[in-house]
Amino acid sequence: MSNNCKICDGVVSSVFQATVLGKYPVAYFQCQTCGFIQTETPFWLNESYSSAISFLDIGLISRNQKLSEKLSYIINLSFDPNGKFVDYAGGYGMLVRIMRDKGYDFYRQDKYCENLFARTFDISDQPQMPNNSYELLTAFEVFEHLVDPLDEIRKMLCYSNAILFSTELQPQKGIKDSGDWWYIAPETGQHIAFYTEKSLHIIADKLLLNYYKINNGLHIFCKNEINIKWIRKIDASNKWRLLYRKIFLKKRTSLLPTDYNKIIGRKVL
Repeated sequence: MSNNCKICDGVVSSVFQATVLGKYPVAYFQCQTCGFIQTETPFWLNESYSSAISFLDIGLISRNQKLSEKLSYIINLSFDPNGKFVDYAGGYGMLVRIMRDKGYDFYRQDKYCENLFARTFDISDQPQMPNNSYELLTAFEVFEHLVDPLDEIRKMLCYSNAILFSTELQPQKGIKDSGDWWYIAPETGQHIAFYTEKSLHIIADKLLLNYYKINNGLHIFCKNEINIKWIRKIDASNKWRLLYRKIFLKKRTSLLPTDYNKIIGRKVL
């Protein structure tokens, strides 16, 4: 284990220990400068990812439903809704399928998980595109899994100059024990990186990006400046969400019929 933080290269110190996968005592280290918490070198990951999606992730369906609604207003308010989008480490492809059904040209990227719901819409199925060709990259439930966050974010930036991602920020009261915060999730062994708002600002500065916090669990990195005010308003208030749907949200044509014809044309069963 390095004595330095993977985000800012600051000095780290051990803060607590947890039993990972029910059998491995693992030390967690916190940076004294930016507060980022990382595990010791995660030797258990092959075992943790024997199944790409943890059996404990029973919120997968409801999470994708909620995220798809948020994605619609974030895209419409700050990005080109007629652009192409990529869901990075997109799992079973559920979010890609939902967003295509809503009329957004989404594609899936995932090297490790089987595509169940968005077959033929992996980026590997498409003609190769130049760097930064996607309007927006989404990375939901990804950042807390990263062994080397900066290296992986650089890979994401090859697809798009804008990244919308989810990860829960550390609680303000701090963490002295793995039982103090549910997000540690040592039972799965897949969560190995835990961020503070300061650490995300440092990542943005290092990569020449702007950082925007939508809420405690949803964030944006992007090259261009965006107006975050309305996104935060709509995210925080049912009243503003209803008003947005009534006034601003234009009905988009679902891609479901054209996708079906494309699949039939390829004779993919």
